[in-house]
Amino acid sequence: MAFFNSAIDILGTLVVALGGGVCAWGGINLLEGYGNDNPGAKSQGVKQLMAGAGIAIIGLVLIPQLATLITV
Repeated sequence: MAFFNSAIDILGTLVVALGGGVCAWGGINLLEGYGNDNPGAKSQGVKQLMAGAGIAIIGLVLIPQLATLITV
């Protein structure tokens, strides 16, 4: 059981890191869109920023609940 708990912790960390990366990338695109006055880049940046935040929330909220589903 300890193996599953540690695997779930690692999975949660990886998903949060992935969400943070997408969020940072979206922030860069958003700032680039404001710098160049490009509405397409601004739109893409906002979408990536929100998607990254959603992925991070999934990693923080849903992944730890997997431990309750697995019983050995």
